[in-house]
Amino acid sequence: MSLKAPTSLMASIRAGAISLGLFAIITAAAISLTYIAGSESIAANKAEAKARALSAVMPPHLYDQSLLSAPLKLVDYAPLNLEPEAVGYAAIRSGITQAIVLPVVAKDGYSGDISLLVGIDQYGSIQGVRTIEHKETPGLGDKVDRKKSLWIDSFNGKSLANTPAADWAVTKDGGVFDGFTGATITPRAVVNAVHQGLLYHQRQQSVLYSVAKEN
Repeated sequence: MSLKAPTSLMASIRAGAISLGLFAIITAAAISLTYIAGSESIAANKAEAKARALSAVMPPHLYDQSLLSAPLKLVDYAPLNLEPEAVGYAAIRSGITQAIVLPVVAKDGYSGDISLLVGIDQYGSIQGVRTIEHKETPGLGDKVDRKKSLWIDSFNGKSLANTPAADWAVTKDGGVFDGFTGATITPRAVVNAVHQGLLYHQRQQSVLYSVAKEN
């Protein structure tokens, strides 16, 4: 009897160790699968949000394929205040690029950077502008967000041809764009950033559309 006790004890220890090992493996696998599923879901949600933002500045009649499927690597984009490896997107219909969506950042917002998307057609006319990220004051500067105000729609149809350089300012500065009561800095920053987007499109138009064609 005295010889069987250690054997029985060792068997129990081995069985316990195996059970713990299997439990650890199963738990790790479950965590990994949950992480992968969660990561894929987050990535899908981000892609869907970006697609919605892009479509908000580009009328559907200008493209017949996903805007996300035609990214453009931008060059000489310092005036747009973008991070390295910045990309724009081409609106392509029947294999021909009809317009470009440019990301633009206003660095001089009242409370920090204001990130924008500007849709511009091949003739240099703005098709839409949306604020996609900002930290402006609720009830004042946040009117740049279309959920709060339709002010951002005042850019629609504007171009360098029909809006002279002097007009690209808020009315307080002699321009044609309304300001916000008690919050001039924010709309001033956005007007300037959108203007820079148009100027960039004009300067880089041949490059933008040739790269889009290659893609």
